[in-house]
Amino acid sequence: MNQNSVPQSDSASILYRVKHRTHYQYSSDVSVCQNQLRMQPVSGGNLQCHRSQIRIEPAPTTIESHFDYFGNHVQTFSIESVHRSLVVTASSVVSIEPQAVIDEDSTPPWEQCSSSIELAPAEPLIDEHRFNSPLVRCGEPFAQYATSSFTPGRSLLAASLDLTRRIHADFRYDTTVTTVNTTPEEAFAIRAGVCQDFAHIQIACLRSIGLAARYVSGYLRTTPPPGKPRMVGADESHAWLEVHAGKDVGWIGLDPTNACMVSTNHIPICVGRDYGDVSPMRGVVLGGGAHTLKVSVDVEPIEDKSKS
Repeated sequence: MNQNSVPQSDSASILYRVKHRTHYQYSSDVSVCQNQLRMQPVSGGNLQCHRSQIRIEPAPTTIESHFDYFGNHVQTFSIESVHRSLVVTASSVVSIEPQAVIDEDSTPPWEQCSSSIELAPAEPLIDEHRFNSPLVRCGEPFAQYATSSFTPGRSLLAASLDLTRRIHADFRYDTTVTTVNTTPEEAFAIRAGVCQDFAHIQIACLRSIGLAARYVSGYLRTTPPPGKPRMVGADESHAWLEVHAGKDVGWIGLDPTNACMVSTNHIPICVGRDYGDVSPMRGVVLGGGAHTLKVSVDVEPIEDKSKS
Protein backbone atom coordinates (compact mmCIF):
# COMPACT_ATOMS: atom_id res chain seq x y z
CA MET A 1 0.00 0.00 0.00
CA ASN A 2 1.49 3.32 -1.08
CA GLN A 3 1.46 6.08 1.51
CA ASN A 4 0.40 8.67 -1.08
CA SER A 5 -2.80 6.74 -1.81
CA VAL A 6 -4.15 7.25 1.71
CA PRO A 7 -6.47 10.27 2.09
CA GLN A 8 -6.32 12.54 5.10
CA SER A 9 -8.48 11.46 8.02
CA ASP A 10 -11.82 13.17 8.53
CA SER A 11 -12.77 14.74 11.84
CA ALA A 12 -16.25 13.17 11.67
CA SER A 13 -17.32 9.54 11.61
CA ILE A 14 -17.35 7.82 8.23
CA LEU A 15 -19.84 5.20 7.08
CA TYR A 16 -18.46 2.51 4.76
CA ARG A 17 -19.84 -0.29 2.63
CA VAL A 18 -17.21 -3.04 2.37
CA LYS A 19 -17.23 -6.05 0.04
CA HIS A 20 -14.52 -8.74 0.14
CA ARG A 21 -14.83 -11.38 -2.58
CA THR A 22 -12.66 -14.53 -2.70
CA HIS A 23 -12.89 -16.87 -5.72
CA TYR A 24 -11.17 -20.26 -5.95
CA GLN A 25 -11.27 -22.03 -9.33
CA TYR A 26 -10.13 -25.69 -9.40
CA SER A 27 -8.81 -27.73 -12.33
CA SER A 28 -10.61 -30.89 -11.20
CA ASP A 29 -13.51 -31.82 -8.96
CA VAL A 30 -13.49 -31.04 -5.25
CA SER A 31 -15.56 -33.59 -3.38
CA VAL A 32 -15.33 -32.08 0.10
CA CYS A 33 -14.00 -28.81 1.50
CA GLN A 34 -13.91 -27.38 4.99
CA ASN A 35 -13.13 -23.72 5.62
CA GLN A 36 -12.94 -21.14 8.35
CA LEU A 37 -13.63 -17.44 7.70
CA ARG A 38 -12.67 -14.31 9.63
CA MET A 39 -14.18 -11.62 7.43
CA GLN A 40 -16.91 -10.07 9.54
CA PRO A 41 -16.20 -7.04 11.75
CA VAL A 42 -17.19 -6.91 15.41
CA SER A 43 -18.40 -3.69 17.03
CA GLY A 44 -15.90 -2.30 19.49
CA GLY A 45 -13.46 0.54 19.96
CA ASN A 46 -14.12 3.16 17.29
CA LEU A 47 -15.90 0.72 14.93
CA GLN A 48 -19.64 0.09 14.82
CA CYS A 49 -20.84 -2.77 12.64
CA HIS A 50 -24.35 -1.99 11.35
CA ARG A 51 -24.78 -5.00 9.08
CA SER A 52 -22.66 -7.95 7.93
CA GLN A 53 -23.36 -11.09 5.95
CA ILE A 54 -21.49 -13.92 4.22
CA ARG A 55 -22.55 -15.43 0.89
CA ILE A 56 -21.02 -18.80 -0.08
CA GLU A 57 -21.36 -20.43 -3.52
CA PRO A 58 -22.08 -23.33 -3.78
CA ALA A 59 -24.28 -23.36 -0.71
CA PRO A 60 -22.56 -25.05 2.24
CA THR A 61 -23.74 -28.35 3.65
CA THR A 62 -23.09 -27.15 7.20
CA ILE A 63 -22.23 -23.75 8.64
CA GLU A 64 -21.77 -22.44 12.17
CA SER A 65 -20.66 -19.24 13.80
CA HIS A 66 -18.70 -18.47 16.94
CA PHE A 67 -16.30 -15.95 18.49
CA ASP A 68 -12.70 -17.01 18.93
CA TYR A 69 -10.32 -16.49 21.85
CA PHE A 70 -9.52 -12.94 20.73
CA GLY A 71 -13.15 -11.93 20.16
CA ASN A 72 -13.13 -12.28 16.36
CA HIS A 73 -16.27 -13.42 14.52
CA VAL A 74 -15.61 -16.82 12.90
CA GLN A 75 -17.72 -18.72 10.34
CA THR A 76 -16.93 -22.42 9.85
CA PHE A 77 -18.49 -24.26 6.92
CA SER A 78 -18.22 -27.42 4.87
CA ILE A 79 -19.32 -28.24 1.32
CA GLU A 80 -19.89 -31.93 0.69
CA SER A 81 -21.09 -31.73 -2.91
CA VAL A 82 -18.86 -31.89 -5.98
CA HIS A 83 -17.72 -28.48 -7.20
CA ARG A 84 -14.95 -26.78 -9.17
CA SER A 85 -15.48 -23.24 -7.98
CA LEU A 86 -15.83 -21.64 -4.56
CA VAL A 87 -16.87 -18.02 -4.14
CA VAL A 88 -17.11 -16.35 -0.73
CA THR A 89 -18.39 -12.78 -0.51
CA ALA A 90 -18.41 -10.86 2.78
CA SER A 91 -20.50 -7.67 2.74
CA SER A 92 -20.59 -5.24 5.65
CA VAL A 93 -21.70 -1.74 6.54
CA VAL A 94 -19.64 -0.13 9.28
CA SER A 95 -18.95 3.31 10.71
CA ILE A 96 -15.59 4.49 12.01
CA GLU A 97 -15.40 7.17 14.68
CA PRO A 98 -12.30 9.39 14.80
CA GLN A 99 -9.92 8.55 17.63
CA ALA A 100 -9.23 11.12 20.31
CA VAL A 101 -6.15 13.17 19.49
CA ILE A 102 -3.24 12.07 21.68
CA ASP A 103 -0.22 14.29 22.15
CA GLU A 104 2.95 12.31 21.49
CA ASP A 105 4.46 13.30 24.81
CA SER A 106 1.35 12.73 26.93
CA THR A 107 1.63 8.92 27.22
CA PRO A 108 3.69 7.30 30.01
CA PRO A 109 7.41 6.62 29.58
CA TRP A 110 7.83 3.43 27.61
CA GLU A 111 9.74 1.73 30.44
CA GLN A 112 6.69 2.08 32.66
CA CYS A 113 4.52 0.23 30.13
CA SER A 114 7.23 -2.35 29.56
CA SER A 115 8.05 -3.18 33.17
CA SER A 116 4.51 -3.66 34.51
CA ILE A 117 1.23 -3.58 32.64
CA GLU A 118 -1.82 -3.24 34.85
CA LEU A 119 -4.51 -5.34 33.26
CA ALA A 120 -7.81 -3.51 32.87
CA PRO A 121 -10.94 -5.67 33.48
CA ALA A 122 -12.07 -5.19 29.87
CA GLU A 123 -8.65 -6.19 28.45
CA PRO A 124 -7.75 -9.59 29.94
CA LEU A 125 -5.44 -10.51 27.05
CA ILE A 126 -3.00 -7.59 27.16
CA ASP A 127 -0.16 -9.47 28.81
CA GLU A 128 -0.35 -12.30 26.28
CA HIS A 129 0.67 -9.90 23.52
CA ARG A 130 4.03 -9.22 25.15
CA PHE A 131 5.58 -12.61 24.37
CA ASN A 132 6.45 -14.91 21.48
CA SER A 133 3.66 -16.08 19.20
CA PRO A 134 3.76 -18.74 16.46
CA LEU A 135 4.85 -16.28 13.73
CA VAL A 136 6.56 -13.53 15.74
CA ARG A 137 9.58 -14.32 17.90
CA CYS A 138 11.37 -11.82 20.12
CA GLY A 139 15.08 -11.40 19.45
CA GLU A 140 18.13 -9.24 20.04
CA PRO A 141 18.26 -7.83 16.46
CA PHE A 142 14.71 -6.50 16.88
CA ALA A 143 15.51 -5.06 20.33
CA GLN A 144 18.62 -3.34 18.99
CA TYR A 145 16.70 -1.82 16.08
CA ALA A 146 14.04 -0.51 18.48
CA THR A 147 16.62 1.06 20.83
CA SER A 148 17.24 4.06 18.55
CA SER A 149 13.60 5.07 19.03
CA PHE A 150 13.10 3.94 22.63
CA THR A 151 15.59 6.16 24.41
CA PRO A 152 15.47 6.39 28.23
CA GLY A 153 12.36 8.13 29.57
CA ARG A 154 10.80 8.80 26.19
CA SER A 155 7.01 8.77 25.90
CA LEU A 156 5.68 5.45 24.61
CA LEU A 157 3.71 7.06 21.78
CA ALA A 158 6.58 9.30 20.67
CA ALA A 159 8.95 6.34 20.64
CA SER A 160 6.46 4.02 18.91
CA LEU A 161 5.69 6.60 16.22
CA ASP A 162 9.39 7.13 15.63
CA LEU A 163 9.82 3.37 15.16
CA THR A 164 6.82 3.33 12.80
CA ARG A 165 8.39 6.04 10.64
CA ARG A 166 11.82 4.40 10.65
CA ILE A 167 10.39 1.10 9.41
CA HIS A 168 8.61 2.99 6.64
CA ALA A 169 11.86 4.75 5.68
CA ASP A 170 14.24 1.80 6.06
CA PHE A 171 12.16 -0.96 4.47
CA ARG A 172 11.13 -1.14 0.83
CA TYR A 173 7.53 -1.96 -0.04
CA ASP A 174 7.84 -4.80 -2.57
CA THR A 175 5.16 -7.38 -3.33
CA THR A 176 7.61 -9.71 -5.10
CA VAL A 177 10.11 -10.52 -2.35
CA THR A 178 7.98 -12.11 0.38
CA THR A 179 5.06 -14.51 0.70
CA VAL A 180 2.43 -15.14 3.36
CA ASN A 181 4.91 -17.62 4.92
CA THR A 182 7.88 -15.23 5.14
CA THR A 183 9.12 -14.86 8.70
CA PRO A 184 9.79 -11.48 10.34
CA GLU A 185 13.46 -12.44 10.56
CA GLU A 186 13.62 -12.98 6.79
CA ALA A 187 11.85 -9.73 5.96
CA PHE A 188 13.99 -7.87 8.48
CA ALA A 189 17.16 -9.22 6.86
CA ILE A 190 16.24 -8.11 3.33
CA ARG A 191 14.67 -4.82 4.50
CA ALA A 192 11.65 -5.33 2.24
CA GLY A 193 8.16 -6.79 2.20
CA VAL A 194 4.49 -5.86 2.42
CA CYS A 195 2.13 -4.66 5.14
CA GLN A 196 2.02 -8.08 6.85
CA ASP A 197 5.82 -8.12 7.08
CA PHE A 198 6.07 -4.55 8.36
CA ALA A 199 3.42 -5.17 11.03
CA HIS A 200 5.19 -8.37 12.14
CA ILE A 201 8.56 -6.59 12.28
CA GLN A 202 7.27 -3.74 14.42
CA ILE A 203 5.45 -6.15 16.72
CA ALA A 204 8.69 -8.14 17.11
CA CYS A 205 10.58 -4.94 17.95
CA LEU A 206 8.03 -3.86 20.55
CA ARG A 207 7.74 -7.27 22.20
CA SER A 208 11.53 -7.63 22.26
CA ILE A 209 11.69 -4.66 24.66
CA GLY A 210 8.79 -5.92 26.78
CA LEU A 211 5.84 -4.01 25.30
CA ALA A 212 2.43 -5.46 24.44
CA ALA A 213 1.69 -5.34 20.71
CA ARG A 214 -0.96 -7.08 18.64
CA TYR A 215 -1.65 -7.65 14.94
CA VAL A 216 -4.68 -6.08 13.25
CA SER A 217 -6.11 -7.10 9.88
CA GLY A 218 -8.66 -5.06 7.99
CA TYR A 219 -9.06 -2.67 5.09
CA LEU A 220 -7.71 0.70 4.10
CA ARG A 221 -9.65 3.33 2.23
CA THR A 222 -7.65 4.66 -0.72
CA THR A 223 -8.18 7.38 -3.31
CA PRO A 224 -7.51 7.23 -7.07
CA PRO A 225 -4.93 9.49 -8.74
CA PRO A 226 -6.19 13.00 -9.60
CA GLY A 227 -8.58 12.94 -12.54
CA LYS A 228 -9.01 9.15 -12.46
CA PRO A 229 -12.27 7.37 -11.52
CA ARG A 230 -12.43 5.19 -8.45
CA MET A 231 -12.02 1.52 -9.43
CA VAL A 232 -14.32 -1.06 -7.86
CA GLY A 233 -12.25 -3.78 -6.21
CA ALA A 234 -9.08 -1.68 -6.15
CA ASP A 235 -8.97 -1.26 -2.38
CA GLU A 236 -6.85 -3.73 -0.46
CA SER A 237 -6.75 -5.94 2.55
CA HIS A 238 -4.35 -4.31 4.96
CA ALA A 239 -2.46 -5.01 8.17
CA TRP A 240 -1.21 -2.81 10.95
CA LEU A 241 -0.57 -3.15 14.69
CA GLU A 242 -1.59 -1.79 18.06
CA VAL A 243 0.68 -1.09 21.02
CA HIS A 244 -0.67 -0.90 24.56
CA ALA A 245 0.09 2.39 26.33
CA GLY A 246 -1.19 1.57 29.80
CA LYS A 247 -4.69 1.28 31.23
CA ASP A 248 -5.45 5.01 30.98
CA VAL A 249 -4.67 5.19 27.24
CA GLY A 250 -5.19 1.61 26.03
CA TRP A 251 -4.36 0.37 22.55
CA ILE A 252 -2.93 2.78 19.97
CA GLY A 253 -3.03 1.83 16.27
CA LEU A 254 0.11 2.32 14.15
CA ASP A 255 0.57 1.71 10.42
CA PRO A 256 4.26 1.26 9.48
CA THR A 257 3.41 0.70 5.81
CA ASN A 258 2.15 4.28 5.62
CA ALA A 259 4.16 5.88 8.47
CA CYS A 260 1.07 7.04 10.35
CA MET A 261 -1.27 6.46 13.23
CA VAL A 262 -4.48 4.61 12.46
CA SER A 263 -7.30 6.90 11.36
CA THR A 264 -10.88 6.75 10.07
CA ASN A 265 -9.42 5.38 6.82
CA HIS A 266 -8.53 2.12 8.60
CA ILE A 267 -11.32 -0.44 9.01
CA PRO A 268 -10.36 -3.17 11.50
CA ILE A 269 -11.78 -6.68 11.13
CA CYS A 270 -9.74 -8.99 13.37
CA VAL A 271 -7.03 -8.81 16.03
CA GLY A 272 -4.59 -11.44 17.22
CA ARG A 273 -1.01 -12.23 18.14
CA ASP A 274 0.07 -12.39 14.47
CA TYR A 275 -1.30 -13.13 10.99
CA GLY A 276 -1.91 -16.77 11.89
CA ASP A 277 -4.69 -15.72 14.28
CA VAL A 278 -6.53 -13.53 11.76
CA SER A 279 -6.19 -15.15 8.33
CA PRO A 280 -9.38 -14.18 6.42
CA MET A 281 -9.93 -17.66 4.97
CA ARG A 282 -8.27 -21.00 5.54
CA GLY A 283 -9.27 -24.58 4.95
CA VAL A 284 -8.68 -27.95 3.34
CA VAL A 285 -10.06 -29.58 0.20
CA LEU A 286 -10.30 -33.17 -1.02
CA GLY A 287 -9.43 -33.18 -4.71
CA GLY A 288 -9.33 -30.05 -6.81
CA GLY A 289 -5.98 -30.43 -8.56
CA ALA A 290 -4.40 -27.07 -9.33
CA HIS A 291 -6.27 -23.91 -8.43
CA THR A 292 -6.33 -20.19 -9.14
CA LEU A 293 -7.27 -17.56 -6.59
CA LYS A 294 -8.77 -14.13 -7.22
CA VAL A 295 -9.45 -11.69 -4.39
CA SER A 296 -11.09 -8.28 -4.67
CA VAL A 297 -11.87 -5.75 -1.97
CA ASP A 298 -14.12 -2.73 -2.40
CA VAL A 299 -14.31 -0.04 0.30
CA GLU A 300 -16.96 2.56 -0.50
CA PRO A 301 -17.71 5.58 1.70
CA ILE A 302 -21.47 6.11 1.99
CA GLU A 303 -22.33 9.79 1.96
CA ASP A 304 -26.09 9.29 2.05
CA LYS A 305 -26.73 7.29 5.22
CA SER A 306 -30.22 6.33 4.02
CA LYS A 307 -28.49 4.05 1.48
CA SER A 308 -26.79 1.96 4.14
